[in-house]
Parts: sequence; C-alpha cells; structure tokens
Amino acid sequence: MNEKELLLGKKMIAAEGFDENKFETALSGFKTKDKATLYKECLIGLRKLDKQKQIRSISWLCVIANSDGFMDKEEWMLIYKIYDTELGLSLDDILKTQKELNKILHGKAFLAYGVNMGNKKEN
Repeated sequence: MNEKELLLGKKMIAAEGFDENKFETALSGFKTKDKATLYKECLIGLRKLDKQKQIRSISWLCVIANSDGFMDKEEWMLIYKIYDTELGLSLDDILKTQKELNKILHGKAFLAYGVNMGNKKEN
C-alpha cells in the first residue's frame, strides 16, 4: 500500500461511518495472516453481504487501488477474480458505484478504471 491508498482508505472510513479504531485493529490483524488465509476469510465475509454491499465493497477496492492514478496488473487481476469469478457481480454496477463514491470523495466523478498492465519491452 502506498500513501495515497492509505489516505483514501481513511476517507472511506469516514464516508462509511466506520469506527476508525476498530478498523485499524482489524487491519493490523490482517497483516499477520498469509495471503491465502486472508483471501479465504475476505470471501467468506463478502459472501455474507447482500449484493449491493458486495458491489460497494468492490467499488471501494477499485477506487482505493486506483488512487495513485492507475491499477497495476496484480491489483486488477485480484479484484476481477473476486467480483467476476467469486461473486458474479456486474462490472457496470461496480463502475456506476465507483462514480458515486468518487462524487462523495471529490465532488465529481473521476476516471473509474485506469489499468496499467505493466507492458514493458522485453530485451
């Protein structure tokens, strides 16, 4: 995570009305888990949410991942796997919600997706 992602995460906490101390405690707990366990536990939690909350959660992931101006290939692949393969959510619904979140955060709609696929010339 970079500074812009952390800053936007704090804005998300405020926008959603989360208790910042509880959120920070949960985040610290996540840092102690391996990626496979964390992924599995997050999916369990996401599947307990209704569809609209799933869409909003994924939309926040996208907005935060894109906060530095682009979403790198690994971020995009992970988010795609979660929303499409695991949850079967509509990209259109996610994009619409991202625009709403950007309006909340910035007062206007920013680019919903900017994906950097890391295409570099091979020597």
